[in-house]
Amino acid sequence: MGNVTKKGKGLAGEFREFIMRGNVLDMAVGVIIGAAFGSIVSSLVDDILMPVISLITGGLDFSNWFIALNGESYSTLAAAQEAGAATLNFGSFISAIINFLIVAFCIFMVVKSFNAMNEKLHPTEEAAPTTKKCPFCKSEIAIEATRCPHCTSELPEEVKAEKA
Repeated sequence: MGNVTKKGKGLAGEFREFIMRGNVLDMAVGVIIGAAFGSIVSSLVDDILMPVISLITGGLDFSNWFIALNGESYSTLAAAQEAGAATLNFGSFISAIINFLIVAFCIFMVVKSFNAMNEKLHPTEEAAPTTKKCPFCKSEIAIEATRCPHCTSELPEEVKAEKA
């Protein structure tokens, strides 16, 4: 009786219900596509953008920006790692920041495009007004009101029929 819930479903039944929800499957697909998209963006940054940035900046190579914590000097990060030196790899951190910004921008553009397409396919209609102004006290009142609840004035017929 330990795994029976208040609704009478067992833990397995609750788990099956949770897994069968559509949004769990959507989330799983999103995570998988996101991981694949992340590797594409990493390749874009590492293989295309960083060499161009390096060319523009006169040969700067972010991947070899590091500080050896043992106080010695190494020509490359690979040489420092081969020697077993602990390093602070701030060049890799800069690359990760650039990756994040590119991914965020790409996601922003996809969401913006999707919202624009969705707005064209399903334009939002203006909701009918639910309130109007009392001509005497200028308070907001219900559209169906025949008497103002604030100043107790009886509303003229044209205000009763007006919807604004």
